[in-house]
Amino acid sequence: MAAKTPAPPPSPVAQFESSLDELEQLVQKMEKGEMSLDESLAAYERGVNLYRQCQGALEQAELRVRLLTDPADPDSAQPFAPDAG
Repeated sequence: MAAKTPAPPPSPVAQFESSLDELEQLVQKMEKGEMSLDESLAAYERGVNLYRQCQGALEQAELRVRLLTDPADPDSAQPFAPDAG
């Protein structure tokens, strides 16, 4: 039998989107107030982990943008300015 090659890990962008979706669903569930204390604590802990994953993915994306903007001097990149709207 041929050995199956493991699937490549999802990209940080895909992980971010998946984590953000799960975090949003978790918040909605918690806001309903129908969870027990144990369930709420577990949901809060999971939410903190998801938040950290999202934050890490955003930091990686920012680093990639900086490297693409100026590979020789990524620290010279300016932060993105919010849309003036």
